[in-house]
Amino acid sequence: MVCNSDNNKRASRNDQALLCLLVTLHIALICTCLPVEHVQSLNTNVHSQPLKEATGMPDRPIKWHRSYYSFTGFKDPDEDLAHVSRVETTLTSWLGSNGKGAVKKLRNSLPLRKELDRLKNELSELLQLSDIRWQRGWGVAHRCSQLHSLSRLAQQNLEPLQNVKGCTVVFTDRSGMSALGHVMLGTMDVHHHWTRLFESLPSYFDLQRRMSALEAQISNLLGGVQVVYMEELQPALTLDQYYSLLHTFYNQLLRSRVPPQPHPHPQSLRGLQMVLSSDRYAPSLHELGHFDIPALSDPASLQSFMRTKAQQARENMTRREKLKVMENELIQASTKQFSLEKLYKEPSISSRQMVDCCKRLLEQSLPYLHGMHLCVSHFYSVMQDGDLCIPWNWKKGEAMK
Repeated sequence: MVCNSDNNKRASRNDQALLCLLVTLHIALICTCLPVEHVQSLNTNVHSQPLKEATGMPDRPIKWHRSYYSFTGFKDPDEDLAHVSRVETTLTSWLGSNGKGAVKKLRNSLPLRKELDRLKNELSELLQLSDIRWQRGWGVAHRCSQLHSLSRLAQQNLEPLQNVKGCTVVFTDRSGMSALGHVMLGTMDVHHHWTRLFESLPSYFDLQRRMSALEAQISNLLGGVQVVYMEELQPALTLDQYYSLLHTFYNQLLRSRVPPQPHPHPQSLRGLQMVLSSDRYAPSLHELGHFDIPALSDPASLQSFMRTKAQQARENMTRREKLKVMENELIQASTKQFSLEKLYKEPSISSRQMVDCCKRLLEQSLPYLHGMHLCVSHFYSVMQDGDLCIPWNWKKGEAMK
């Protein structure tokens, strides 16, 4: 009996070793572009034929690396299970499983949410701010901590903070001024860094004025098209970085001696928009109606391209405005129907995606959403303060058995 058991184990190990050898050979043949049909047939035999001498199982299940399945063409069982799991996730089943937990988290966060509103209102009034925002999805406790820190700085040294009057303050990863003119406070910086930023704001305001003048000069050279920076569609740039990008493009126009285009010209681009990028791709027209223009574009061909696409750009912009109105109406209708405390979306969600999501939501009966904070995103998640995140393209249906 002992001898038979040893033989079984030895045969099982030999079979595994042979399979490893075949996989290695298979990969080598593919990499050198040689035929693999013969090896595939041997591999199939190893998988399909049971060991006649051995009846024992391996000591542990064999888990192959993903590269094995990529090269051999066999199906990865773990991937199949993950796919099944994704298919089974529907909006109603997910809310049924996570709704109560989200309600509990939301209730626990209510005192902090009230504290956050109080601090935000007090600082906005004290510093005469236009708004206070956060670039990241930090939790309520983290946001309160940041506002407390700014409040302490105002108590200790109010004078430099008076420069921020009328501005929007954004808590983010680094300190400075954004391309939109928002004052960025790096959350990892100490009060000394914030104070230096507030003291240097007058020089930033001067750079803002020069930036606006540069945008106007570019517009004049290109027939009246408006140069804009779209935060939700472009990489996050500081004011210095954006000014440098504008300056590069402006010099490109000057070197080509592009004559200014009179705005009453029949082919005027007045009313249209363009955004600059540091990419090296060809100019293109975005579905939202603005032109995507690389800073190193050839000015002559650029003008011809924009004039050719001007009518289509105007039509796209008209559709964009209608879509935005529809989006706001659907957000209000969804908020009312489900008695939501708040309905919002991540910046990466387009108006078209939000419209599609809300239309489908309004067809459902979703009692778990009453009084909740709902975020339309790309995934399902319950945030630490009870906000519910759902993908914009959520699946309908009940939980699968």
